[in-house]
Amino acid sequence: MPGIIVGVDGSDHSRLALAWAMREAVHHHVPLTVMTVRPAPVRPATEIFWGIHPSPENSQDLEFAQKTLRQFVDSVANEIGETRPDITVSATTGDVAEELVRASRDADMLVVGSRGSGGFARLLMGSVSSQVTHHAECPVVVIPGSR
Repeated sequence: MPGIIVGVDGSDHSRLALAWAMREAVHHHVPLTVMTVRPAPVRPATEIFWGIHPSPENSQDLEFAQKTLRQFVDSVANEIGETRPDITVSATTGDVAEELVRASRDADMLVVGSRGSGGFARLLMGSVSSQVTHHAECPVVVIPGSR
């Protein structure tokens, strides 16, 4: 996937990252791949021992994820109101950081928000953005959240 890859999860931080990546792709005349990764389903034993509940019913439905991702991309594109780059959307299942690092092998740039939708709001940088900055095989841009 040459061009720019942006990882999104629907959070405000990923919205900012997507908007930045769209502008950058237009500026450099390169394609943009918008990628979302759904974590693997929680095992039943995990719910019993740690109280972690399974994901919503359709969260592992990649067709549903792809449709939701397209709506997210359209929403952000309409907000920024500029020329759209050539955009491909990709929804997959797996470890988020591992999948983004794997995708970085063929990319010119990887863009992520500083934090995702995780529950640690005081962190300056989340675990995924930290992992991809250390392991990606292309330049990584981490877009900070607004204050």
